[in-house]
Amino acid sequence: MNKKGCHKTGNKKLSVYDWMCDLPETESETDFVEVQFKNTRKGYFLNSNKIPLEKGDVVAVEASPGHDVGEVTLNGRLVLVQMKRNNIDPEKIEIRRVYRKAKDSDMEKFHEAKKREQATMIKSRQIAENMKLDMKIGDVEYQGDGGKAIFYYIANGRVDFRQLIKVFAETFHVRIEMKQIGARQEAGRIGGIGACGRELCCSQWMKNFSSVSTSAARYQDISLNPQKLAGQCAKLKCCMNFEVDAYVDALKDFPSREIQLETLDSVFYHFKTDVFKGLISYSTSPDFGANVATITAQRAKEIIAMNKNGKKPVSLAIQTDAKVNLVDYENVVGQDSLTRFDRDKKRGNARNRNKRNQKNNDGNQKNRQPKVLIKPNNNNNNAKSEN
Repeated sequence: MNKKGCHKTGNKKLSVYDWMCDLPETESETDFVEVQFKNTRKGYFLNSNKIPLEKGDVVAVEASPGHDVGEVTLNGRLVLVQMKRNNIDPEKIEIRRVYRKAKDSDMEKFHEAKKREQATMIKSRQIAENMKLDMKIGDVEYQGDGGKAIFYYIANGRVDFRQLIKVFAETFHVRIEMKQIGARQEAGRIGGIGACGRELCCSQWMKNFSSVSTSAARYQDISLNPQKLAGQCAKLKCCMNFEVDAYVDALKDFPSREIQLETLDSVFYHFKTDVFKGLISYSTSPDFGANVATITAQRAKEIIAMNKNGKKPVSLAIQTDAKVNLVDYENVVGQDSLTRFDRDKKRGNARNRNKRNQKNNDGNQKNRQPKVLIKPNNNNNNAKSEN
């Protein structure tokens, strides 16, 4: 493992995994570096002074106006790949420079500016509400030298905030920049806890935002309930895309859901598919579950082939085969039942109760045994007296 680490240091969001970190010769191929600022904001800068930089170094970079402070998250050949991916052409766009590694004075200004962000955000929301603007200010980010503030806002339509910028400049005495973001970007910047109980993926490890459609839910047989499919950002959950490719590959071995199965008695419609067990459930009604029959995917293909040849089986299931055993719960990853301690406790209580009962029974039996009294032998006493 490279001592510099293939991954970024710190707790940055939307970071990039440096899969070329084990190739030292790639680090000197370019002078461009990737610098990440608060949350998801990134920039690409030119290290014209040939400063030896590594991932995790805090640097002061050129800004407009003044300078900004950020953390180096990527260097070497992979920076060129990222710039190409983000449509950043150095020949067409002016690339700002890296000034130096951050000094103590730079860090003092940086921390002073960061302390003002929360109060500025609350005050800016009050001003926007008083001006009755249809917008929501989600976050505020001060530049490293405190000379400029970026206001991230969400709006459904176009907002005329020219008067708002004047009020902000008079109130906060800094240069104002307004930047519109979407609901997913807001969730990534603010963070939160998802329905799974963990921190939001977009605020932790996700590298980019990809579109999510309801087809991902259909492939995985997830209920199309908007309240369950929506995440903290009120958009479709990004995690629905994580396993959809595996479901699509697995469904290639299943027949189409639109095909109906015909038997001598009735016609069966697709009702439910269990991808993991390789089973398909069919119903005699196309709208709800009625006379549901569960068969394997191979058996469904056989019936479809029979129907194409004009033949109809007596029933969906093979009469000579054993009945399909449906298991509601199966311990496949070593998970224990949540009631395992209750079960053991009951078993232990029963065992202790049996021991106590057995002990009491033994004591009662001892108490019930008749006492044997040893009588003195009168004959011996008489013999002694005669002597």
